[in-house]
Amino acid sequence: MNISNINFKPGLEGIPVTKSSICDIDGIQGKLLYRGYDIAELAQKSSFLETAFLLIWGELPTVDELKNFEDEVQMHRRLSFRVRDMMKCFPSSGHPMDALQSSAASLGLFYSRRAIDDPKYVYNAVIRLIAKIPTMVAAFQLIRKGQDPIQPRDDLSYSSNFLYMLTEKEQDPLAAKVFDKCLILHAEHSLNASTFSARVTASTLTDPYAVVASAVGTLAGPLHGGANEDVIAMLEKINTPENAVSFIKDALLTKRKIMGFGHREYKVKDPRATILQTLAEELFERFGKDEMYEVAKKLEEEALPIFGTKGIYPNVDYYSGLVYRKLGIPNDLFTPIFAISRVAGWLAHWREQLGANRIFRPSQIYTGSKPRNWIPLDQR
Repeated sequence: MNISNINFKPGLEGIPVTKSSICDIDGIQGKLLYRGYDIAELAQKSSFLETAFLLIWGELPTVDELKNFEDEVQMHRRLSFRVRDMMKCFPSSGHPMDALQSSAASLGLFYSRRAIDDPKYVYNAVIRLIAKIPTMVAAFQLIRKGQDPIQPRDDLSYSSNFLYMLTEKEQDPLAAKVFDKCLILHAEHSLNASTFSARVTASTLTDPYAVVASAVGTLAGPLHGGANEDVIAMLEKINTPENAVSFIKDALLTKRKIMGFGHREYKVKDPRATILQTLAEELFERFGKDEMYEVAKKLEEEALPIFGTKGIYPNVDYYSGLVYRKLGIPNDLFTPIFAISRVAGWLAHWREQLGANRIFRPSQIYTGSKPRNWIPLDQR
């Protein structure tokens, strides 16, 4: 290949690889739109299931459509006993993301009919994945503690039911409300690594369970989905607000990243971070303060004069871990909860990819050896 006129961009940075009507990001103004609706308005007025419907089907549902969608999701929350038995064989020391990837992929065995040109098949697959992914996350949490999973409760909403299955007790309505808003905020974010993985996998016309399993595996990487865990670890290391300044100075000297700061898309504060900070304060007012929040506020205050001029501001991960922690969610479940939410976006991109499919097959720039002659083993 002649590479003299090729502009190589590592990681495809800034290279459009598809056209999409799902999500729009204005990183200069700090705007995030789902199907044209501002994320702040959706977080205030919508529910996660309504937002998922919007993302996947393109329009806000009618009253009847939303009721049917919610009822179908509720009916499909339960896992087959075979899936639960499989999960009981997973090592308790394994990471929940690995358990989730395996469990999501296994659904392809139970629903093996691959009919992606059939609207009913597509609808049922969407329902199953949105309904069962939270049950899988909660089930593994209890299984690794040596307990049997709790069955879903039909009288609880989507978010209330998940928190109930996870914590083994019914949660305060405010906790469920905040968690539902968190799911909305994480549901979609354009062509990030896991969504790109989902679209590449979808382009082969495989089943949606493999598409989601592929995306889950990508999300598990520390450069993508695990940053909120790292933020909590960083805040605990700083320990007190008084240590924020020295931590920043040391980070600058050692060229170490401040976790939860900076985003490739945003040159201002991530709009989701602003909403999450408000949600965190609502939780702290009701259920008591978290000392790490004071550390986070002080760190942001001291960091902005230095990093803000470079377009580096808090991103969605900066406050989300503090919210999840106050909800009683273990640190290593932060990323699986990200997946519970993002499955809506992945499925939206799956459907969009099927609508105008062409298999992804990018080229490469070869940097290996020139043609060589074979060398017999005894002459090497």
